[in-house]
Amino acid sequence: MTPPPTGIELITTPSTDKTAVHLEIHGFLDYDCADHFLALASQQLTDSPDLRVMRLDCGHLEGLDSMGLAMLLMLHRRTSAAGVTLFLDNRRPALERMLDITGALAHLVPDHADSPDASAESQGVAYRHTSEGGTSVDRANRPAGPEVGG
Repeated sequence: MTPPPTGIELITTPSTDKTAVHLEIHGFLDYDCADHFLALASQQLTDSPDLRVMRLDCGHLEGLDSMGLAMLLMLHRRTSAAGVTLFLDNRRPALERMLDITGALAHLVPDHADSPDASAESQGVAYRHTSEGGTSVDRANRPAGPEVGG
């Protein structure tokens, strides 16, 4: 068997449970293979009308770029629309960091904010901005309403 030309491979682990699918992702999820990845993963939604859980094992994921991240978010959107819960299992530290820094971790892993490992700093990273003078501004603690210069 020759490897797919895209550099990404999804391996389905057989299961007797028709409501769940377990996919292992192997390779680097980037611009060149992102569409292929999304098509393969989305096909599971079409092939299994009783599907309620999709587990994506990221333990063999070598990395991803912004397009790969966009495809994970698109897959999440499609699974949610189909009433399927998407789980990202065995996330390596590099993937965890990218999801955290971009704010996608809280979106793709909704129970992340409730976990004991979630730090207040990582939960607020999406709200921390830098002012023109280079100082950190925490928008979560600012009063609502228009800013008034003085």
